[in-house]
Amino acid sequence: MNQSQTSPINSIWLFMIISATVIAAYNGRMTEITEASFEGAKNAVTLAIGLIGSMALWLGIISIVETAGGMKIIARLIYPLMVKLFPDIPASHPAMSAIILNIAANALGLGNAATPMGLKAMAEMDKLNPEKGTATDAMCLFLAINTSSVTIIPISVITIRASAGVTNPGDIILPTFIATCCSTIAAIVAAKFFASRQTKPSLNQSITPESLDKNDSLDREEKISKLTPPSKIGKLLFASLIGVFLGAVIYRLSLRGIPYLFSLNFLQSLSNWLLPILICSFLLFGYFRGVKVYETMTEGAKAGFEVAVRVIPFMVAIFVAIGMFRASGALDIMATILSPITNLIGMPAEALPMALIRPLSGSGAFGIMSEIVTNEPLSFLSYLVSTMQGSTETTFYVLAVYFGSVGIKKTRYALPAALCADVVGIFTSVIISRIIF
Repeated sequence: MNQSQTSPINSIWLFMIISATVIAAYNGRMTEITEASFEGAKNAVTLAIGLIGSMALWLGIISIVETAGGMKIIARLIYPLMVKLFPDIPASHPAMSAIILNIAANALGLGNAATPMGLKAMAEMDKLNPEKGTATDAMCLFLAINTSSVTIIPISVITIRASAGVTNPGDIILPTFIATCCSTIAAIVAAKFFASRQTKPSLNQSITPESLDKNDSLDREEKISKLTPPSKIGKLLFASLIGVFLGAVIYRLSLRGIPYLFSLNFLQSLSNWLLPILICSFLLFGYFRGVKVYETMTEGAKAGFEVAVRVIPFMVAIFVAIGMFRASGALDIMATILSPITNLIGMPAEALPMALIRPLSGSGAFGIMSEIVTNEPLSFLSYLVSTMQGSTETTFYVLAVYFGSVGIKKTRYALPAALCADVVGIFTSVIISRIIF
């Protein structure tokens, strides 16, 4: 493979390692970057192992929905938009509905559910891939959108602001929503632009989308034909349980009063309710469609272990580079170099480390944001970094995990498109925060 075909992430990763070592030698921080490299490797494996449970759970639940024919129903609902965005993916293909579930989970702040759904989408898209190991246009666009997904309610950020004593901690919802809308549009435009400038590989006739769609439809029809819907007693029992649950919800809301529906406590409670309700809804949908929910769940969950092991090497590489880059002081030097540019758009110098670390480390960015909000809860700086945290994503982590799960080594233009979205998201956060604050 010649240099022109090499993925940009190769050069960036190598630059981070080499520059971190050189700068650490100059600053006398060789001990720090040595410790950071081992710590990064350990954290990568720990995180990958921690993902096994959530991936097994959600891949199992998705398997239930897919067996029950739910994916086809979801695909019909979003057919007009998704066909235009992903013309290479058949509308009824499982990849299409998995993409939608991932985007919806990200929008609702359900990170634990979004990652397994995204990995499912990557696995399904790889079935349509004519060149294994090379990212398709659909994969690049999906990754770009995923790193800039529209966020409706940034619950974690709101919670930090509330604990710091901010009078109206939910005031970042509007700027966050606007910033993520702009970054998502930028991601789509950038991905489509880069795709138009590259030669599109011809599909192998033996694995065309149409043939796969036909095969998948036959598989689903075969599965559905074997389903045995529950008896009337079973349906009545679960319908009664649902009725009791809804009655309990209405009763609790009546005790709180109408104003409670518009309070921060309700938003925080809603985030705690979303996952259990979503899980129960999917399970009941499968049950009433005749799916053997337990057997199907456990069978689908097996893939969670395989995926977690597969992404470990990619996560180790990224985490080690990020840890060394931060520990060497290279991040501080970059912030100093870029400060004249950020001053032109009105970004405080104190917010620059947050903007630089956000695409690299989610936990690092969250720590910076939490520290600023805690120390200066009512300042513009606090408002700005809160908006940044809610409107941008950990780009390098997402690319490493998602592409690593299907063995993609040639990422093509996915990274440039995602970074374009990050830049637009950060700049929009500054502008919107200046206007609204």
